[in-house]
Amino acid sequence: MNETVTIYHNPQCGTSRNVLGLIRNAGVEPQIIEYLKNPPTRAELADLIRRAGLSVRDVVRQKGTPYDALGLGDPSLTDDQLLDAMMAHPILINRPLVVTDRGVKLCRPSEAVLDLLTPPQRGAFIKEDGERVVDEQGHRVR
Repeated sequence: MNETVTIYHNPQCGTSRNVLGLIRNAGVEPQIIEYLKNPPTRAELADLIRRAGLSVRDVVRQKGTPYDALGLGDPSLTDDQLLDAMMAHPILINRPLVVTDRGVKLCRPSEAVLDLLTPPQRGAFIKEDGERVVDEQGHRVR
């Protein structure tokens, strides 16, 4: 069975690179959307957030973004205002969002992607920071 996997990816992000590595370690070559170059439409982003069971605020990235400069911490901001900010500044979209037949998830920490993948891991996987998350038999560590 060929599983369809889509990752909204930022190649500059270690977590995003680790998630891509775990997908490939399951023998799957995903559709890679570099969302900083090709952001989802407003409707697509709202749908991904809804399908992931998250609030819009859950998906707004703070670190390394104009979050503070734009005053996005203001709790009175509506979902529409937050979506407007993410459309204007795609760096505000937290990553990586992964879509499979099992659903949509914001994969932080990176091993959260294992819950979305049907094929098993094909061997050990060690994250860039040295943390071992899959053993030699393809089993999740912990």
